[in-house]
Amino acid sequence: MKPHTCPWWLAYTFDNPLRRLVHRPADLFHGLVREGDTVADLGCGLGYFSIALAELVGPTGNVIALDLQPEMVRRAAGRAERRGMRPRIDFRVCQPERLGLVEPVDFVLAFWMVHEVQSQRALLAEVHAALQPTGHLFIAEPKGHVSRRRFEATVERARAAGFGVSDGPRVRLSRAVVCTPGGGRREE
Repeated sequence: MKPHTCPWWLAYTFDNPLRRLVHRPADLFHGLVREGDTVADLGCGLGYFSIALAELVGPTGNVIALDLQPEMVRRAAGRAERRGMRPRIDFRVCQPERLGLVEPVDFVLAFWMVHEVQSQRALLAEVHAALQPTGHLFIAEPKGHVSRRRFEATVERARAAGFGVSDGPRVRLSRAVVCTPGGGRREE
């Protein structure tokens, strides 16, 4: 199945004020994100999680918010500005085949986006290379788009990239895992 990128205008259907009732970042990332961390939000969309992560890392932390779509990044940056979080967030437009994530990070969020990637192997390898040894990669995929079988294939790709995988917190409407570097086999 060929990946498809969610257009920026469709993101408003799920990235709206009601989302706070379904996906509470402080609950989802408890114990995974700390004040002062550098975190990356892959496929940041309209910035729902980027802004929440900026609150969690505090004034000494940093969020790298990446998306393929310049319009998505522009709108997310505007939201962050209105919430006073813009100084903590480095918004970047990435490429389909490369994130451009070169600095070490403590936490990486891939929420409802891995199924849209051309090469999951390349994405996971790039994240593995950037993630601190004690860091975490949080993958959540929407049940409506990603079958259990497809999700398990993504988990296997994470293991092949060198990640250890454990069940993540329950995420409504989603399948989720938390990955740590060094816990899996590394295939070249």
